[in-house]
Amino acid sequence: MAGRFAPRTARPPLPHQAAPVARGTGAGLSPAARYPAGSSGPADEPPLTRDWTPPGPLDLRLVLSPLRRGPADPTFRMAADGTFWRATRTPEGPGTLRVAARGDRIGAEAWGPGAEWLLAGLPALLGAEDDPDAFTPHHRLLAATRHRRPGLRLLRTGLVMESLIPSILEQKVTTDEAYRAWRLLVRRYGTPAPGPTATLGLHVMPDARTWAMIPSWEWHKAGVDAKRSSTIMRAVRVARRLEEASTMPLPEAAARLELIPGIGPWTSAETLQRSNGAPDAVTVGDYHLPGIVGHALADNRHASDEEMLALLTPYEGQRHRATRLILLSGRIPERRGPRMTPGNIAAL
Repeated sequence: MAGRFAPRTARPPLPHQAAPVARGTGAGLSPAARYPAGSSGPADEPPLTRDWTPPGPLDLRLVLSPLRRGPADPTFRMAADGTFWRATRTPEGPGTLRVAARGDRIGAEAWGPGAEWLLAGLPALLGAEDDPDAFTPHHRLLAATRHRRPGLRLLRTGLVMESLIPSILEQKVTTDEAYRAWRLLVRRYGTPAPGPTATLGLHVMPDARTWAMIPSWEWHKAGVDAKRSSTIMRAVRVARRLEEASTMPLPEAAARLELIPGIGPWTSAETLQRSNGAPDAVTVGDYHLPGIVGHALADNRHASDEEMLALLTPYEGQRHRATRLILLSGRIPERRGPRMTPGNIAAL
């Protein structure tokens, strides 16, 4: 797959080598013209704005929380005033999105080369393409949780790599280890997010070529073993083809991602739940989820993946939504065994 793309002749600048941008409004110019390569634009540039009225109840915290990779995620913040900030790399370049509820409407502001793309995708991001009415609860617990959480909608980012890379980092390690690795690598190799984000410390994750140039010792210092870093390296080499999965039906999208050695059903499901808003992308192979689902639906805290899938059979087509509702119900089994011990390969 990698051989289908001709290599670029010029090496792109690293984040700290980006050329300065002339200040100005840039009105009437395309994102490429307003923002030279490697630039995010001036911090005081006025934002683009959009108001959107959702088709039903909408809880921003429930909808956007899957994008947050730990409490110190450099790409996501929830401010004290209840607004949400998201820094990401769009097909048009880096962008920052600020979202807030304003009565029954949603107000959004965006900065950077990706601002127009982010605002155009705002309804999909907040679940406009999701259909909560397609879900019919067959268990009292799910019916009660759905009634208590009417603002739950499944988001769709339309971006594969921004969810795939942190999902790979989360393979077979504790969440604290994965969150630390994501935080260190994005801050070190990403770019400061465009807009007034300096006090928030927001960063945009590296582009595919920058990920590919990270040396092996930096992965080691971030606590990422060779298996996971090699999987990311293989993925970023075909990033354009993987991004195409965001517009594919779930089976074809999962198959596209799982062509990469090191990406299995767990990683593809965790990615497509976010990038595609896939309501049936159930996470198979998770350490905790089968026991949680088994405990909630059948009082079986030791359920296997097969038993979990059997319990979710009535929700075929909506199994991811069913698991979200179970997790939101609070009916989680108490921990009785030792927790997974965090590793620290950086100290070796």
